[in-house]
Amino acid sequence: MTDTDLIAAANVSKAWPFEEARKIVKRYPDGKRGPDGQLVPVLFETGYGPSGLPHIGTFQEVLRTTLVRRAYEVLTGGAPTRLVAFSDDMDGLRKVPDNVPNQGLLAAHIGHPLTRIPDPFGKYESFAHHNNAMLREFLDRFGFEYEFVSASDRYNSGAFDAALKNVLRNYQAIMDIMLPTLRAERAATYSPVLPVSPKTGQVLQVPIEVVDADAGIVRFEDHGETIEHCILGGQSKLQWKVDWAMRWVALGVDYEMCGKDLTDSVRESGKIARALGGRAPEGLIYELFLDENGEKISKSKGNGLTIEQWLTYGSEESLGFYLFREPKSAKSLHLGIIPRAVDEYWQFREKLAAQPIEQQLGNPVWHLLRASGDQGGAGESLPVTYGLLLNLVGVLGPHATRDQVWSYLANYVDDADPAKHPALDVLVERALAYNRDLIAPTLHRRKPEANEAAALAALDEELAATSDDATAEELQNIVYEIGKDPHYGFETLRDWFKALYETLLGSSQGPRMGSFIALYGIANTRKLIAEALG
Repeated sequence: MTDTDLIAAANVSKAWPFEEARKIVKRYPDGKRGPDGQLVPVLFETGYGPSGLPHIGTFQEVLRTTLVRRAYEVLTGGAPTRLVAFSDDMDGLRKVPDNVPNQGLLAAHIGHPLTRIPDPFGKYESFAHHNNAMLREFLDRFGFEYEFVSASDRYNSGAFDAALKNVLRNYQAIMDIMLPTLRAERAATYSPVLPVSPKTGQVLQVPIEVVDADAGIVRFEDHGETIEHCILGGQSKLQWKVDWAMRWVALGVDYEMCGKDLTDSVRESGKIARALGGRAPEGLIYELFLDENGEKISKSKGNGLTIEQWLTYGSEESLGFYLFREPKSAKSLHLGIIPRAVDEYWQFREKLAAQPIEQQLGNPVWHLLRASGDQGGAGESLPVTYGLLLNLVGVLGPHATRDQVWSYLANYVDDADPAKHPALDVLVERALAYNRDLIAPTLHRRKPEANEAAALAALDEELAATSDDATAEELQNIVYEIGKDPHYGFETLRDWFKALYETLLGSSQGPRMGSFIALYGIANTRKLIAEALG
């Protein structure tokens, strides 16, 4: 495959990252050019508010934006790009998150910029620094290429001063955009600029009067006293929609996606960007993640999955795979979806190498490998599914060890050495954790009914006469034949398999039994049957 073939296929690909990337190509048909006519990087931005612990919703925005970035680079044959991960850490704390310690410490700093509030975990110089560090750790773990930018650093250093003066010069135009969108009560106190109180250090939600735009001087009431104050150098913070527009213009952002809940913000910030002399970036509005109860995930509630939780029970690749699929459709995000995401990732990865280029560009794994800087790995597969691993450790019990699992894998995997199967070894550890924390407490093996007991006894008899090196397919055929025998009274094969799962594994669902028996071993499976019949 040549670069020309790849570009030609990318130009007609219906994969959503290419559809998004073509918006940027349309924006800059000859590439993005600087004042001297030279190519300059297209700027992709992601935004994050560190008012709570980062969750997967934050991570997914960086991942999805990176997917569009890499797609754009393919379409243009390698045009330069940058990705800025922007932390809105100058924001004032509005409420104390439910999922952090030392809540009284945070409650005492309501209204203060997030970078000027102590870290309740006692590890960093501020609450925002703690959350920023968590986010960067996760992004680095996945291998993203990005530049981290802190709002506080930009405001405090004066890097945004020129942009703040531009906001003051266009103050009335911004008010004309925003006031019609507000309720009367909110409109009465609204201001595009939120000064930081010289008295308390809080970000104030008060009306202002522009005194001298070029000097950054405004007039406002600070706890009963009317004062004139300079808003430059970290002495103010812009209201959210104005801040977003200012950032687009000041940084020169060309692409930024956001959640459906910010649809109105995108429209209004776009108008403000034009008032400031710039234009809104291209972007995708994606659907929101929901928890297992169908409620929107919230940083303050802490009701979503954290990235740490996913990576305790699943792989980095499976997380990326789940986030890739159908960004315009709402998704449930809870621990129960992890096993399927792991196995589906590996199914798509195994298919990749044999696919023609047009199908490769529609395969999520093609995009994910590029996002993490790894363009190898196509066609690789796992010798054992994650679902099968979970069934194995479920039988071994909550105190099973990695070495025990690998000893059983020797029944099924050639060269069952963790060093030779590093991806599988990672999943062994994840499966042990998933079983210990989430599955083992729910397992309950029921006694078989009379017809089920007769079928189990028949299965035991067949296994006793079967060679230890029988294949998974041969073992599966034995199981099938018993289930289809009308003597045992199963209306469908599904009823027989459900009986096997519930009496032998303690669950209503399970693996291909032939694969499980091959993995667990014939002798050990017969012990399970004996326990069920006993």
